[in-house]
Amino acid sequence: MYRKIYFKGKDYFCSLELVMDMIGGKWKPIVLYHLRDGMMRSGELQRSLNGIANKMFTQTVRELEQTGLVERIIYPTVPPKVEYKLTSMGESVIPVIETLNNWGKEISVKYNKNK
Repeated sequence: MYRKIYFKGKDYFCSLELVMDMIGGKWKPIVLYHLRDGMMRSGELQRSLNGIANKMFTQTVRELEQTGLVERIIYPTVPPKVEYKLTSMGESVIPVIETLNNWGKEISVKYNKNK
């Protein structure tokens, strides 16, 4: 018997389903990782994500903002200045992402001995 989890208007069948919805995919964990050291301007953050299309960048940061992991700050200037930073919930996932990052380094060495 499953115990449903409810988060921000959506039902999940397990906590891992919730987590993967929040940080799953190619770009979300990378955005969070790049924001771990502090606030970044929109253009700076996008340039740090090698190969991301503008549309995908916008979609990714909006989804992270909707889940409450990232905060977008808009300054009323011309042109508009936009910065992103982790929320306290976003900061709480950084140890998990750093563990995944370290695991990636470990397996790239351990299982890629031909190079």
